Amino acid sequence: MLLIGVFLLFPALWTLYIGATDFTRTGATHVHPSFVGIENFLSVLTDPSFYNSIWITLIFVGFSAVLGQNGLGFTLAWSLRNVAGWVRRTVETLVLLAWILPSTVVAFLWVAMLDRDAGTVNAILNTPGLAWLVDYPMVSIVVFNIWRGTAFSMMLYGAALSSVPPSHLETARLAGSSGGQTLRDVVFPHIRGHVLTNTLLITLWTFNDFTPFLLTAGGPGDKSEVAAVYLYNTAIRDGKLGYSGAISLVILLINIALALVYLRMLRRRNAS
Repeated sequence: MLLIGVFLLFPALWTLYIGATDFTRTGATHVHPSFVGIENFLSVLTDPSFYNSIWITLIFVGFSAVLGQNGLGFTLAWSLRNVAGWVRRTVETLVLLAWILPSTVVAFLWVAMLDRDAGTVNAILNTPGLAWLVDYPMVSIVVFNIWRGTAFSMMLYGAALSSVPPSHLETARLAGSSGGQTLRDVVFPHIRGHVLTNTLLITLWTFNDFTPFLLTAGGPGDKSEVAAVYLYNTAIRDGKLGYSGAISLVILLINIALALVYLRMLRRRNAS
């Protein structure tokens, strides 16, 4: 409880406090901030830049986590379930490697791969001179996040698929079910809870992911400025620490709302 209080409760209360002040990174308001009440929170709710960052974040979460990591993670887990041991271990190791390496390392790797002049991607696609991080920033960070975060979904679905009774799969095969029918009628009813749990976790992780900053810093302009990057730019670049505290609280409330939706769906599934 002491650790929770120090590392979770106190920062939350501190964020709430500075969100109600005009606290800045430098200047007189850094030394003697004034209490402004809910002014910062009202400003956040009418700030077009904030809504732009939330919209970009939802796109980022939807395509890279809900669809990308979920889909690719399940596909890998399903495809590897009957594969030879050494092949499975090799694929799992390669996928896990992207997940366990430090963010700065993998971000530097991708910046090099997407380089305009000497990048590997342009060499493979025969598109010399294409600046992916400038011309297609959202595509770049979405693909990057899928590549980096799929390992967790793959491991979770790999464990979930082991709970599907082999006799049910064999019965479906003997009945002439296609692969899609088997997934729909046999596999997914058994792992629906795992799907919701995985989607909840990767949604929250991706919603608060700061790694896109290492690739694009939110640019060009604000075209890839997800919520975490917008918060950082507001607090550190612009020095508006009080305003950023209000943004943090609003983002926290959005996270809680998303979590409640998934938990409600999970409870309905368990009740049925």
